[in-house]
Amino acid sequence: MAANKKVKATVIHTFKWNGINRKGGKVSGELQGESAAEVKAELRKQGVNVTKTTKKAKSLFSFGDKIKPMDIAIISRQIATMLSAGVPLVQSLQLIAKSNEKAPLRELMSSIANEVASGTPLSQTLRGHPKYFDALYCDLVDAGEQSGALETIYDRISIYKEKSEALKSKIKKAMFYPAAVLAVAGVVTMLLLLFVIPQFQDIFEGFGAELPAFTLFVLGISDLVQAYWYIILGATMLAWFLFKKAHLKSQKVRDNTDKFVLKIPVISTILDKAAVARFARTLSTTFAAGIPLVDALISAAGASGNYVYRSAINSVRSEVMAGMQMNVAMKTTGTFPDMVSQMVMIGEESGDLDGMLSKVADIYEQQVDDAVDALTSLLEPMIMVVLGVVVGGLIVAMYLPIFQLGSVIG
Repeated sequence: MAANKKVKATVIHTFKWNGINRKGGKVSGELQGESAAEVKAELRKQGVNVTKTTKKAKSLFSFGDKIKPMDIAIISRQIATMLSAGVPLVQSLQLIAKSNEKAPLRELMSSIANEVASGTPLSQTLRGHPKYFDALYCDLVDAGEQSGALETIYDRISIYKEKSEALKSKIKKAMFYPAAVLAVAGVVTMLLLLFVIPQFQDIFEGFGAELPAFTLFVLGISDLVQAYWYIILGATMLAWFLFKKAHLKSQKVRDNTDKFVLKIPVISTILDKAAVARFARTLSTTFAAGIPLVDALISAAGASGNYVYRSAINSVRSEVMAGMQMNVAMKTTGTFPDMVSQMVMIGEESGDLDGMLSKVADIYEQQVDDAVDALTSLLEPMIMVVLGVVVGGLIVAMYLPIFQLGSVIG
């Protein structure tokens, strides 16, 4: 079928050029095109007599130019804005391609603009770049093209992408702080055990007295770390590598990890609210775009980001297909909060399900934001407490013999 035909992307390059303008002055700059000939032809239209063109080499240090999900959110908003202003689609894509600062994104948008200009539907063109535009994004664009309301659909897409990336950023922030506390505490402890405590050990050897049990315990750990630090480090790195590999390849490992993180105190609350927010936002966007509810639930299940909620949404979908109201099906799973089920019921009865789901998403996104701020405020003093206990405990262990020696002498 034509819809499944793979779109071949046009390769766009950046060329540096030098030339002479109509007034005889020397000018230079950069311009994108498929070839040097195309660039020269474009410059001749602008009244520039090109004397030299060279293809600009890609920098080896262009890590910052990588296309990120937030970049896709930004260009989605730009497309929505231009379409609402009456700018034709192809011209909108070309303007975005020329004005973007990131070379890879310029090339991507130039390629898309060229394909659309040649008559290929935008949704089909985007499916040729699955790395940047997922199935949900392409399905929404396709729905907009089929209904003739691409401008409206793109406004919904841009809101969806902006909210999704903002929520993802908050989740990363929530997960970063506990990891940072553990990492800093681990590094400080290792440094003390490897370099500081051995200095005290040399001093204690000349005491000729029995050391406190706590001090002996810490010295024992220090000896163990000094003797096997490379094994400990290697085992830790290997365990992390094996987990990442298993997480990537095994669905069962991913599912069990999703179950586990929902049991972590404090963090689980944030992840629960985030999953509900993603579910509501995705279902609201897809259903409002005219995608049938049963199909929209497939997208919502995938976007929930957690096995527990994905299973619950798939269960809801099965019940809805059997004729059950969605709010009743949600209650039977025991996964969704009562307030969400009640608001869905109101949306179904009023005929404004997408609007009610959008309100649910707004509420839970705000709750995630508040929970992350509270966690941040809580963890800042906790970092000091953890480091104080770790470092203070090691220092006390080293000074206990000195204190005891002082009391004996006194």
